[in-house]
Amino acid sequence: MATAIVRFRVADYDHWRRVFDALALTRLEHGITAASVHRNAGDPARVVTILTARSLAAARAWTASDVLREAMAEAGVIGRPEVELLQDA
Repeated sequence: MATAIVRFRVADYDHWRRVFDALALTRLEHGITAASVHRNAGDPARVVTILTARSLAAARAWTASDVLREAMAEAGVIGRPEVELLQDA
């Protein structure tokens, strides 16, 4: 198991959330077994997603995928997301 923590800003949270939710099955097909969404209390345009993956390889593949990159562009992610990959100990 592995975890990916992805931090980024969005132009419109509600629009971003619709795109994120629509990708639930796609994430599962790519080995992402769970996902949670968090917003910064002081700046709600700052979003953090925490993704649980079947393996570190699956987490790496998903966070580097064209599918995710295209979805983030469609969803209005601003700038380059910060990705942290963690391997379960």
